[in-house]
Parts: sequence; structure tokens; C-alpha cells
Amino acid sequence: MEEIRHIVELLEATRLLAIVKALLLLLFGYSAGRFVSSALAKFFNKKLTVHGCQILKRSVFYSIFILMAVSALRELGFDLGVLLGAAGILTVAIGFASQTSASNLISGLFLLIERPFSITDVIRVGDTTGEVISVDLLSVKLRTFDNLFVRIPNETMIKTEVTTLTKFPTRRADLFFGVAYKEDIEQVKAVLMEIAENNPLCLKEPPPLFIFSGFGSSSVDIQFSVWAERENFRQLKNSMLETIKRTFDEKGIEIPFPHVSLYSGSKTEPLPVSLVGGERKN
Repeated sequence: MEEIRHIVELLEATRLLAIVKALLLLLFGYSAGRFVSSALAKFFNKKLTVHGCQILKRSVFYSIFILMAVSALRELGFDLGVLLGAAGILTVAIGFASQTSASNLISGLFLLIERPFSITDVIRVGDTTGEVISVDLLSVKLRTFDNLFVRIPNETMIKTEVTTLTKFPTRRADLFFGVAYKEDIEQVKAVLMEIAENNPLCLKEPPPLFIFSGFGSSSVDIQFSVWAERENFRQLKNSMLETIKRTFDEKGIEIPFPHVSLYSGSKTEPLPVSLVGGERKN
């Protein structure tokens, strides 16, 4: 017992005991933060969205870990008042030096409050389209369809038009093409309606939409729109285009390509030219 007391006194004299306590507090804070945050995320899994669960999990983890980190600093003998004052000055200096990061942070808070999209949603930002895999305070991370990782700053997300492609359970596929001027429009419409009716991915409600778009330079322009479940959108659009091409070929309906007709020669008389002002002098 006496030996243990001497060891403790030695540790206290060399500050090793304080260091050990601080490390144990940090380890406990990390472990407790992971456990409590995961437990709360599982508990609220059905009540919150994936995005909301992620925010809750991170907030709880960092709160517990920071609390234990402060306790560890106190064990090491740091004056927390001085540390907080230094942290305040450092925060102001960093704020002036990194205004872009501060703007991204504020924009991230607005995104968290507004929630225009959630994790696993597919969004389009400018020319980039991909699945949302993370929504953080500084940026949004996307995985594109060709498996690329894209990081978009939150400030850009706030200033740019963002389209959520998976917000609603159904989507409309707009098919644009043209037929030759000689074709019967009523026949073309009937063929398209039959193709849509026979496609199992095409929804009956809302019904398909046939629109006479106008007269093009080489064709009669048509828009044919069909509806599909969100997860079947691309498959429906691809199958409809394939079936339309094959059926038009079978029925002899021409899909013209842009062309220009040139005519040589002229039936008009040449423009007469006469010299006015007398003969030319050398």
C-alpha cells in the first residue's frame, strides 16, 4: 500500500497522473460520443430523415467530445478563461482571413434549415448531376452517375439554381423528334399512343401527352410526353425511343434528317446591262 502511495506521489510530482487522466477523459469522450450519438440516431431513425439523423449524430458526438476535452484541459492545469479569450481573438482573426469559409458555413446553416434536398436525392447544380452523399456545414458532396466525387461549396448551392430530380415519386419523360411533311399526323399520334399503352413502365395516369410543336425546316416537330415512376424514368425513356424508331421503320413513317435542296440554272431572263455616257476614251 505504501508503495502505491509513493507511485501516486511520484506521478503527481511529474504531472504524469494529470496527463493520464486527460488522456482517459479524451478516450472516454470519444467512446461515449460515438455510443450515445449512434444510439440516438437509431432511436430517431424513423422520425427523422437520413439528413436529420446525420446532423443529430454529429452534433451529439462533438458536444460530448468537446465537453470531455475541456475537462481534460482543466486536469492539465490550463486556465480556461485565458484559453477562451485566446480562442475568441483567434476566431476573429481567422474570420477576417477566411471570409469564404464563413460564408460557406452560414450558407450551410441555411441549407440545414431549408432542406431543399436530402441524402440519397439526385440533384442538378449547373452542369453537374449526381446523388447527394453528404451535406456538411462547408460543402455538399455528390457522386455522379459516372462514379466521380464532386464537392460543391455551400455558398454556390445558395446562389445557384438547384434542381432536385427525385423530390416527387413520378417524373415525366419528354421525347422530341420530327416526322416528314408527307406523313399523316393522326396516324403518327395513334402509333405513339399504342406504343405508350403497350409499355409496362408507362403510367396510365397522368395519360401520355401528344403536342404538335411546330413546322421545322425539314420536319414536322412533335413532343410526346409519358410518365413513369421515379426509379423507372431512364429505363422508360430509353425503351420508348427504341420502340418508336423500330415501329416507325416497320410502318414506313419517315424521321427526316436536316437537308438542303439546291437547284441549278434559272428560268428568269438575265438582267440587261447597258453602258450609259458614250464611248470610253483612251
